[in-house]
Parts: sequence; structure tokens; C-alpha cells
Amino acid sequence: QQQKAIMDSISYAQTIQNSMLPSHEQMENSLPEHFILFKPREIVSGDFYWASDHMYHFYLVAADCTGHGVPGAFMSMLGIRLLQEIVTKHPQIEPDELLNMLRVHVMETLHQKGDPDEAKDGMDMVICKYNRQEKRLAFAGANNPLYLIREEELTEYKTDKMPVSIHEVMDPFTRHEIKMKPGDCIYIFSDGYADQ
Repeated sequence: QQQKAIMDSISYAQTIQNSMLPSHEQMENSLPEHFILFKPREIVSGDFYWASDHMYHFYLVAADCTGHGVPGAFMSMLGIRLLQEIVTKHPQIEPDELLNMLRVHVMETLHQKGDPDEAKDGMDMVICKYNRQEKRLAFAGANNPLYLIREEELTEYKTDKMPVSIHEVMDPFTRHEIKMKPGDCIYIFSDGYADQ
């Protein structure tokens, strides 16, 4: 009975988490040719994806939060809320600046000051900003790479080796740019698929 109560609670939490992810319609409008593989290991997920569409550009994020299951899901909800808040205030923000600002907000929200015994909760992610008019993809990442497949050739773009949280190294994040060509495929992801 106790187990059923816990599982019912987590299953309902999944409904809430799913409602915060971009809808199928929203993704279709922003990016008609896409796929999403999202299979949480423990009903609710520490991974999330996020999108925000604007007149001439859109943002796309794949993120991996500290922890699995319920703790990871709490972090993912925080990440989604903070991304939405920042982009609403700064609708033209570049991906590297967005990561810098997100890191500050995560540290403030979780009261991270660098004490040795405090939790190092945070996120790894890739943030993409695609300019429709210029066919230009700007992106920045925390620990996770971006893959480009162009004319059957795979290129891996490595990103900064630091998370979106307090860390020994806290340099500004690096912006990368790719001039997109017809037929290009971009992949962004968490390490969940590889780990499992």
C-alpha cells in the first residue's frame, strides 16, 4: 500500500514535469524535421529539453541535471523555469551569455558559495540559438558536446569542461557558430543514452 502511494505520487509528478516540456506542436513549428528520444529511467527525469521560439530565431536546449528520479526532476524544473525567465527578459541573448546567466541564477537559488561540504548540484547542457534568416547556428555547452553530420561526415564540437553550477573552474562559457547548409543534421543530448 505504501509503495502504491509513492508510485502514484511519482507518476503524477511525471504528468507535471511533462507539461513543462515543449509540446509536440511547438517543436513541429520551430523545427519540422526533428526527433526527440526521452525515456526517463525512473518515471520522472533529471534530463530535460527546452525550446523557445522568437520571430527570427529559436532556442533549443538538451540538459542533464545532477541526480536521477525525483531529485533530478526537481533540478530539471528549476532549469526550465530559469531558462524561461532569462529568455523572456533577454529575447536576443546569445547561448554563451545565457549559460553564464543561468549559472549565476542556479548558484543564487541553491545558495552555493563554494563551501567544501555543500551540494554541488547543477546541470550539463548544450544551448543552441538558430537564426532562420542567416541560417546560422550559435551554441554553447557545459560538459556536453554537439554533433554535426554533414555529407555523411561526423564532426564533434567539444564544449567547456565545467557544469552550470559552482565549480573549481568558472570561466565564461564559449560561443561556437556554424553556418548551416542544406542536409545538415545536428544532435544534442545528455549522457543518459550512452550511460545505459
